[in-house]
Amino acid sequence: MPQRDDAAELMRLVNGYQASQAIHVAATLGIADLLKDEPRTSDELAVATGTQPRPLYRLLRALAALGILREAEGQRFTLTPMGAGLRSDAANPAGPWAAFIGTPAHWQAWGDLLHSVRTGGSAFRHVHGTDPWTHRAQRPAESAVFDRAMTGLSRRAADAVIAAYDFGRFGRIVDVGGGQGALLAAVLAAHPAAHGVLFDQPHVVSGAADVLRAAGVEARCEVVAGCFFEAIPEGGDAYVLKSILHDWDDDTATAILRTCRRAMAPGGALIVIERVIAPPNEAAEAKLSDLNMLAMLGAQERTREEFAQLFTGAGFRLADVTATGDVVSVIEGAPA
Repeated sequence: MPQRDDAAELMRLVNGYQASQAIHVAATLGIADLLKDEPRTSDELAVATGTQPRPLYRLLRALAALGILREAEGQRFTLTPMGAGLRSDAANPAGPWAAFIGTPAHWQAWGDLLHSVRTGGSAFRHVHGTDPWTHRAQRPAESAVFDRAMTGLSRRAADAVIAAYDFGRFGRIVDVGGGQGALLAAVLAAHPAAHGVLFDQPHVVSGAADVLRAAGVEARCEVVAGCFFEAIPEGGDAYVLKSILHDWDDDTATAILRTCRRAMAPGGALIVIERVIAPPNEAAEAKLSDLNMLAMLGAQERTREEFAQLFTGAGFRLADVTATGDVVSVIEGAPA
């Protein structure tokens, strides 16, 4: 059995940013959609994307070496099964996230990760002088890229979450900070008797109608704009928070949970969908996501025990943790 070349593997990790940016550029240019139906030459793709032929070819051949494309004679390229995940209609789309993570604001914050490690504070704020939410609210184009990324991640997680967890026992499901409704739409589509409430900031939910309509659930979903630090819609049987608590420190996350507790119907359930930090030496993806939360917001991913502590402080008890087969778990809380 061949031995692993530790030095080569280390250099592959060190240079990981190169692959990340190459994929980001391909996603931003829409290369995967242009290759959806048939192979095309690099010259044809350059015309379609408004890029220079030779530099674009150099990008494409690098992506082919990574296994995302395949190069044939005549500088003709096709998508591989892995590269198909960058298509806009992919079942588990990676393209929106790839388009987002290479944007200057996000990229520059990661470049200042050392600040976060030294201080525990947000590198994003250190670089840009404000938090990511305020930064994007002032820049609609960047906000749209972020919203598409969040919708794509929700689509990736939705099937696994729905397969792993029974939402059918709830009549009224409130998705707190639910973005443009990708997860809630999938839940309602899978459970025709359920009704939903999509709750998020006004500029976010303004783009939800198309998502809900495409899923055929618009008539069963109310869209409410507001701020979850102030009040959220009352009377839900289940309050879903997907990728919300990891954006905040413990005190702020507890405040959000208390808002949910006040609004919840008797016997309701808290459904938190997030990564759970694994034991030492396992599951690098969640731990790298934890660094992302540190760099962006001075926030964190959490262990099961840390979720239990948050729940207790907000008037809940941790009832169960369900792995989904995706990177996220369903962490269920019940009123204490």
